[in-house]
Amino acid sequence: MPSVRDLRALPKTDLHLHFQGSVRVATLRDFASKHGCELPPGLDGDRYVWQDFIDFIRQYGHVCNAVREPDDYRRVAVEICEDLAPQGVRYAEVTLTTREPTPVAAALDGFDEGFERFGVRCRLVIDHVRGFPIEEAERVLDVALAYRERGVVAIGLGGPEAQPGAPVASIFRRALAEGLHSVPHAGEAMGPESIREAIDLLGAERLGHGFRVLEDDALTEEVRERGIPLEVCPTSNVATRIVDRLDNHPLPRLIDAGMIVTLNSDDPAMFASPVLGEYEEARSVFGLPDGSLAALARAGVQASYADERTKRQMTEGIDAWIREEA
Repeated sequence: MPSVRDLRALPKTDLHLHFQGSVRVATLRDFASKHGCELPPGLDGDRYVWQDFIDFIRQYGHVCNAVREPDDYRRVAVEICEDLAPQGVRYAEVTLTTREPTPVAAALDGFDEGFERFGVRCRLVIDHVRGFPIEEAERVLDVALAYRERGVVAIGLGGPEAQPGAPVASIFRRALAEGLHSVPHAGEAMGPESIREAIDLLGAERLGHGFRVLEDDALTEEVRERGIPLEVCPTSNVATRIVDRLDNHPLPRLIDAGMIVTLNSDDPAMFASPVLGEYEEARSVFGLPDGSLAALARAGVQASYADERTKRQMTEGIDAWIREEA
């Protein structure tokens, strides 16, 4: 029998984690009561239901509307750290959808508190929503640059992938020139064409999801040779009905194709998809042995924008985990 180790003890990253999608249901109810706003119509008890990906985006918008004040952002940030710590997550890059400086400052304050209390270091990715005016993308970039020294590491591009990213290509070029990273969503709801656009026009250094790269052999080879990591979120892809069943998810084929694969949660409060659960499913559903799970964790560390000390400490922890007797 292969060795089976405690996955909670495996040091992990979460590189594709949405701030608003991490709001606890109890916290969301508090905010809705405080601000007098509607709860997402798909919230059924402690679970969400929706019809398709577009309907999910609508539900997500309701969550965004409920998180309003600096104290809200600060609270959610601390709770993200509290939720990640028992999963063995040591470092996360959290995507915040905003174009205003106040939420960014409050979230970073909360992450500082969360690190002190729970030992989880979080950095921010500020994202623009596809289809929104370029003026809003410019504000996103200005805010990201203003807080670069405090912990903003990248800009992203979310929303419906059917909306092209080309209109904001100049924003991503400027971000890269100014020292930020480019981590757009691509290759999830849309196919290889969205990945090609993300690489060629947005300078993508990581791909949010990106699993549909396998639909184009030449593109698969290019992404592999260029070493562009994929932020893979299997449970999310099933929840949004992009993949029909978890056991049909292409995670094993991505690994077999030699891609740099990282495991992530996406919207854990909405999908019930904590990153620890993604590792547990990689073991139980796909039969990945502990060596492969450790390789996924190492890939997350190396694909992150953590400082070198954090990367070294996490890598040493992963190596120690795999050396232990199960």
